[in-house]
Amino acid sequence: MSTAAPAPVPDPATPVLDLRGVFRTYPGAPPVTALHPTDLRVETGDFLAVVGPSGSGKSTLLNLLGLLDRPSGGSYRLSGTDVASLAERDRAALRGRRIGFVFQAFHLLPHRTALENVAIARLYVTARTAPRTADAARALQLVGLGHRLDALPSRMSGGERQRVAIARAVVNAPDILLCDEPTGNLDSATAGAVLDLLSELNRSGVTVLVITHDPAVARHARRQVALLDGRLTETAATDPAPGGRP
Repeated sequence: MSTAAPAPVPDPATPVLDLRGVFRTYPGAPPVTALHPTDLRVETGDFLAVVGPSGSGKSTLLNLLGLLDRPSGGSYRLSGTDVASLAERDRAALRGRRIGFVFQAFHLLPHRTALENVAIARLYVTARTAPRTADAARALQLVGLGHRLDALPSRMSGGERQRVAIARAVVNAPDILLCDEPTGNLDSATAGAVLDLLSELNRSGVTVLVITHDPAVARHARRQVALLDGRLTETAATDPAPGGRP
């Protein structure tokens, strides 16, 4: 396997996400519109929370933003790239390099160490083992797990597993971190520590978008948008306290 060619460096002045009139309709009798025409712009360095109850369209929006699904219409540019015209192979490559995912359920490989779980994500960038391992170790140190490189997920707490998942998400220096209910499986104290970590990453320059039903989670973000019945509405910008705590 050859080393993948480096992806073009995006212009910092170009929005990371730029949606214009994007909507998603599922076929049926009658068809169901899960996301109505939506405009959304996320700049480099933003920390945005999308807040909505179950069934509001959050999963549909996440799948569209993460290039896991295609919109029924509208324009979507990721760091200036019009993703609608890309073939599936190109979309997958762009997703692996430009987007980091953090899920509620962690999605770690159970029989792989923390280091191995993170290093796997570097396959989108290089096939060489030594650079992948070194980059994975640095990412784990960044999230405070430099001492747990060889730990298996079954030997880690929920908070540690989510930190491994965050390290895996940021190891490729993505344009944006998409977090889907990142604290849903954690107790309140551990959830607060994970949210503080996301705030710290954001202050270091990482663009973060969190999808959540919990207003307390959303208060860690600098901006909030509300999603209800597939309609997105921008709300007032927030002013989180140091560390992201309301």
